[in-house]
Amino acid sequence: MATNPYTSSLLPSSFFSTIKTTQTTRFISIKTNKPITKSTINCAALQSSSLLHFPQTINTPSQQQQQHPHQPLQWNLLQRAAATALDMFETALISRETNTPLPKTSDPSVQISGNFAPVPEQSVKHNLTVTGTIPDCINGVYVRNGANPLFEPVAGHHLFDGDGMVHAVTIDGNSVSYSCRLTKTHRLVQEKELGRPVFPKAIGELHGHSGVARLALFYARSLLGLVDHSKGMGVANAGLVYFNNRLLAMSEDDLPYHIKITPSSDIETVGRYDFSEQLTSTMIAHPKIDPVTGEMFALSYDVVQKPYLKYFKFSKNGEKFPDIEIPLPVPTMMHDFAITENFVVVPDQQVVFKLQEMIKGGSPVVYDHNKMSRFGILSKTATSSDDMIWVDSPETFCFHLWNAWEEPETNEVVVIGSCMTPPDSIFNESDENLESVLSEIRINLTTRKTTKRRILKQSEQVNLEAGMVNRDKLGRKTQFAYLAIAEPWPKVSGFAKVDLATGEMKKFLYGDNRYGGEPFFLPSDSNSDKEDDGYVLAFVHDENTWKSELQIINAVTMKMEASVKLPSRVPYGFHGTFISSKDLVQQATQ
Repeated sequence: MATNPYTSSLLPSSFFSTIKTTQTTRFISIKTNKPITKSTINCAALQSSSLLHFPQTINTPSQQQQQHPHQPLQWNLLQRAAATALDMFETALISRETNTPLPKTSDPSVQISGNFAPVPEQSVKHNLTVTGTIPDCINGVYVRNGANPLFEPVAGHHLFDGDGMVHAVTIDGNSVSYSCRLTKTHRLVQEKELGRPVFPKAIGELHGHSGVARLALFYARSLLGLVDHSKGMGVANAGLVYFNNRLLAMSEDDLPYHIKITPSSDIETVGRYDFSEQLTSTMIAHPKIDPVTGEMFALSYDVVQKPYLKYFKFSKNGEKFPDIEIPLPVPTMMHDFAITENFVVVPDQQVVFKLQEMIKGGSPVVYDHNKMSRFGILSKTATSSDDMIWVDSPETFCFHLWNAWEEPETNEVVVIGSCMTPPDSIFNESDENLESVLSEIRINLTTRKTTKRRILKQSEQVNLEAGMVNRDKLGRKTQFAYLAIAEPWPKVSGFAKVDLATGEMKKFLYGDNRYGGEPFFLPSDSNSDKEDDGYVLAFVHDENTWKSELQIINAVTMKMEASVKLPSRVPYGFHGTFISSKDLVQQATQ
């Protein structure tokens, strides 16, 4: 069983006889490419386990300075003096902040409590215990990303702010191995060398006047050469995609990071990846790979300067096509998008960025009630956005889009997504209960109108969030989606297999006090004529025993085929993928 890496975190005394908390503080260098010139959060759900909870006290920068000397030897006297002065300013800022209660959406004791709390890195453990029989078609490595802060937060912290950690389960018959490693982003490497967090946390810290002060503090350190943000500030904690012989870890605030699975089943960070200097902007955490052409499609959005949105694609060999600027009146959060056989579907929704709100004391992530949600339809082969079709879709906010396809007989594009209300509930505290409704949105390209329907009956409504369709059918009409049952929110009590046409729902529940994350559907055979011929893989954590496992469920029968007992706790995380054994041996080295 793994423990919280924070040395001040608490566990029951009965565990200390067998567990030792470890924390690695040495500097780790990485290889890198040439640098580019509605929601009341259910606290009971988050904190249902008393086995692990967030400490009641935090270390100030001056206390951390004593515990972790963080002035690199290469700093000159002026830099050392400036660092001390800025640390004093930060100490005063934190002291001021602690006098004001944090909202639940940025309170570390809520956001990273229980099994949302981080774990230390785990070297490879082989020959894990398997119950049942792993199907022969599952041969390779299942990898899943997640937020895992290396350092204890000194102020506000949102779950999305944590450093990226990849968990890998390598399967070769019934021989199974596990490891987990932090992605060595430039941000993490610098903070590890300094021995403390110094980069601002985009959601948990950047709000109100203190957020403005934190930005000023960070850029002062940057101007003085105490930190370097020129190679990105991202955490690479959200998406994972295997493309052009590379596993890429992504968060939408930076370039991707190239991750390699070693022959021993360990995980290495190769470095920040710019597609051989072709990519010069951030990339969305959910790029789409067309299963027929092998091309990858992506967006990039900017919250400060125009163009606020760009679309681009890569050939299957990694050759980037020119950016296409998509004019938007305001910077908009676009966590996801969709593709069809011929189009890219872009959601321009009501959650926007208004940095000026920080000056007024608020959050820069805002639900704009006066904005009309809409979808943009653009040809995949477009060379400009001139022919983009925009169609209004009132009161529509989908954090994720599961699939989209064309129906030529009616000249419609059908979009499948989970519509969330309140739209900004993940980022801002609300008195409304969050509802995530699996929906079908039809965009008529002739009439320029949309219709929207619930796929599940009102009486069967459950929050369905993270998940996927058969990725071999992406962009084409699909019958089934496999989606996490996000209840009690934000935990996942199981997953649902939903018939998108009829609304028929079959559930697989993990059991009492057992919760998981995103269900990953792996086809048995890409040539099968049965769309649901395959298996669902999911990490599941038992909050009674405080142990985790990987479960493998037959997607046709919805019965468990096998489970793998994991050597350490796997926190609830974000998105994953599967790399076949054939692809593993073809991984690029840089």
